Parts: sequence; C-alpha cells; structure tokens
Amino acid sequence: MKQPLVNALLVFAAAGVSAGASAQTVIKETAYPTKTIRFIIPFPPGGHTEIQARRLTDHLRQRLGQSFVIDNRPGANGIIGMRIAAQAAPDGYTIIMANVGNWVVHPHLYKLDYDVVKDFVPIIHVSATPGVVVVHAAIPAKSLKELIALAKQKPSALNYGSGGTGGFSHIAVELFQSMAGVHFTHVPYKGSGPLVTDLLGGHIQLAFASAVPAMPHIKGGRIRALATTGAARMEILPDVPTVAEAGVPGYESSTWSAIAAAAGTPQPIVLRLNQEFNAVLKLPDIQKAARADGTTITGGTPEHLRDRMKAELAVYGKLIKQAGIKVEAK
Repeated sequence: MKQPLVNALLVFAAAGVSAGASAQTVIKETAYPTKTIRFIIPFPPGGHTEIQARRLTDHLRQRLGQSFVIDNRPGANGIIGMRIAAQAAPDGYTIIMANVGNWVVHPHLYKLDYDVVKDFVPIIHVSATPGVVVVHAAIPAKSLKELIALAKQKPSALNYGSGGTGGFSHIAVELFQSMAGVHFTHVPYKGSGPLVTDLLGGHIQLAFASAVPAMPHIKGGRIRALATTGAARMEILPDVPTVAEAGVPGYESSTWSAIAAAAGTPQPIVLRLNQEFNAVLKLPDIQKAARADGTTITGGTPEHLRDRMKAELAVYGKLIKQAGIKVEAK
C-alpha cells in the first residue's frame, strides 16, 4: 500500500477514538422506540459482525425497553442485506451493521442499486479489528516467510478463503499478494463462519481471518497463526508478529464495523440511537470482550462516521486501482 494511503487510514482510525469522547447532542424526550427493532446483519450466523451485534443488543434491550431481532440476510457478499436496509422504512425500526467492505469497498467493485452515502444515514462507527493470517495445521509453513517461500515455489497452488469478494478478508490478501509477490487461488464464501469451517476441514489452506471465529481453533492447534494484519500486535496474540514485522514491511490492513439506517430516518431517532450505542460501547464487559477479540472500540458521532466513509471511499478507490483488484466473473 502506498504510504499516503496507509497514513490516511490510520488518521481516520485515530479520529474515531477522539470523536467517541466528544460531547453528544442532548435529545429531547421521544416516544421512540415503541416496538421491536430489526437489526440486519448482512452475513451468515457465527461471524464477527453478528457476535458484536448480539453483545450490544443484550444491553440495548434494557436501556431502550424494547427487544431487538437479529436478522441475518447473507448473500452477494452482504449486498442483499445492504439493499434490504436501504429500502426499509426510514423510521428507525430497521438498522444495519456492516463492515468496511460493504461501506467503502463495494462501490468500487460492483454496480450497486443503492448508494452508501445517499441511501443511508450514519448512526455510529463501532470498532476496528485487524485480521489474523492463519493456515491449516497440515501446511508446513511455520512462519509468514515460510508461507511466502512456499507460495513462490507453487504459484496458485494454495487456496485462500475470504468472506466474499470485495470484503476485508479478500482485499487484505490481494494487497498482501501485490506487496509480497505471491499468488494464491481465491475461494469466496458468504461469511467468516463458513470460511473457518472449510479451513478446519482442509478444503482451503489459508485465510486472513477475523480473530473471533478463528481464536478457539488457533488455541486448539487445528489452525496456525502466522501473523496479524494490523499496525501493532494484538493483545490476545502477543507472540504473533504483524505482517510488517514478519517479512512484508509497510503492510497494514484492518476491518471496521459501522451501523446505519435508511436515509430519511428522523434526526432525533438517529441521535438517540447514537447516544445509546455510545453508552453501551463504554461498558466494561463490552470493552473486555473487544480486547479479547483483538478489537478496538471506537464509537463517536454520526458526523464522524459520515466523514470517515467519504474519506475512505476515496482511499480504497485508489488502493483498488493501484492493486488492480477486480471482481471475479460469476
């Protein structure tokens, strides 16, 4: 990745932390919510996004006095769920949490029938999470350098899984390949849960996976962690080097999650949701669970999320063009 692009991403990651500490607008009493809120997750059950959503809604039910229904809508790498959320009634009773791929990468790879800026109103930036470079236990590589050497000996022979074309686990590997001078064969899945299942079964040999579904199997020895993709080592894997430390200087790639609703949702409702999510994100058990996942909680205002999305749309547009990333033919 070109250094200006790296710097731009790191600046916005830092901005999320400071924005979360800023004073929030005081919301007047409102009747909202008076019924169940649908929380769309555009991926299959078992992935990091859904796990985060369930943790948050456990607390939000008590704070708002209404229940949440987690509505998994997988398909087309999250595009189906995003479309449903964009077309939902703008009344605050349908919200969506999606990742960096959905918000700022897909517009550069797909012809979407929704606009991530015009058709959604931002609510809150939730968190940022680096990935883990993992290989099946049968793969002889014990380090990232050994994996690179193996890939150079057998170009395209190793299959890597991603949570879908254009998602973090795809873009992270494509960037790695361009910087390390290697080539793997891409096998896209509909989410990180199915990806990890096939990695455990040996159907794919490696992945740049979310730490959440991968960690139990790393600890169990069924898959091996070679490196992490962030700028610094993960607290939960202190002995595992970053990709940059392990042999690819300058490499850094992390995913993030954010919540939004359909454009036109009343501003008092948006601000109420923002305040409640910010409050829950600061709770000790949420912070503890995030650290255990290797995740950094961000939070912040709707304006921070809007500005970050616009800036990273430009950043990832340049990155995708530089790396020559394209969507495979179906």
